[in-house]
Amino acid sequence: MISIADLKQVYRDGATTHAALRGVSVEVAAGEFLALLGPSGCGKTTLLRCIAGLTEPESGTIAIDGETVYSAAEHINVPARMRDIGMVFQSYAIWPHMTVAQNAAFPLRYRRPELGAGQVRERTAEVLRLVHLDALADRPAPALSGGQQQRLALARALISDPKVLLLDEPLSNLDARLREEMRFELRALTKRLGVTTILVTHEQAEALSLADVVAVMDDGRFMQISSPRDLYDRPRTEFVAGFVGRANLVPAEVIATAAGGSAQWVSVSTPYGVVECYTERPRAAGERATLAVQPEALAIVPAGGDLHGAVTGTVEGAAFIGDATELVVRVGDTVLVAKVATTDAPAAGAAVAVRIRAQTCTLLS
Repeated sequence: MISIADLKQVYRDGATTHAALRGVSVEVAAGEFLALLGPSGCGKTTLLRCIAGLTEPESGTIAIDGETVYSAAEHINVPARMRDIGMVFQSYAIWPHMTVAQNAAFPLRYRRPELGAGQVRERTAEVLRLVHLDALADRPAPALSGGQQQRLALARALISDPKVLLLDEPLSNLDARLREEMRFELRALTKRLGVTTILVTHEQAEALSLADVVAVMDDGRFMQISSPRDLYDRPRTEFVAGFVGRANLVPAEVIATAAGGSAQWVSVSTPYGVVECYTERPRAAGERATLAVQPEALAIVPAGGDLHGAVTGTVEGAAFIGDATELVVRVGDTVLVAKVATTDAPAAGAAVAVRIRAQTCTLLS
């Protein structure tokens, strides 16, 4: 559905240049939900704007549904209004002088000018029902709550049945509880409509819960493109391991490796005992590497408890986060972050034994 190849973009300010996109390439299948995840300034919004036609790249190609909408080599740059794209901006961009229905219907003036007034009313009522705003059609747009404005922006983006839906941090202005509710609604709506969707976000929970595929960006490059589960369980670099979750980075040395295959399990020696872990490529005995260990992959019991091969440490801090508690545990000169069930959480200052659970972590590439 969307094909992006070797896209580059450079911003210039006098003699200063900044490479926002450094030759990124990605394929998004029809009906797929892709999240662009990364810190501020990594290039994710620039990429979204390039797809939308709001920013012209330096080079590369963009194709939507088999049609090239941008090609530097072929001098093609289809205007934004002709790319059959719906977009929801971070600010929602709701027009305050219009009602809810007028806001939603506005794109039809330009995208579907052949529709009569009755057809426009029918389509507007249909899309407002879809986002549960049909009872508020005549309300002035400024009278809506934040969540209702987000739904209205989504209705306006979808009213002309676009091939692609682009979302630029659409939930960032909502409070925490409403943001969580809207994640589920947004995921369900895009899947029900079957619309190809690209989301820009810096929130890992948003990306992991909404997307079929997550592309982690840093400094204008894709660091890893994976399913949400693989991204969390199988990070390939220290950046990804640290940005997605709160992985502990542990030095390791391979002591035994399975024969053959590009993906395998190996045993490694770490300061916290011998661990069996996943590796994406074959490893040789004696090879040094870094092990990514997510907080929940650490087993924690009171010191003296039955935890074979464990090392001892001290809980320096405990943060209650509901059904789980995050622990900061000092082992010698090292600090580890662990996550345990709140019912089993030791108090700050407690002596504990720590062990890495087998087959719950991965060697970084």
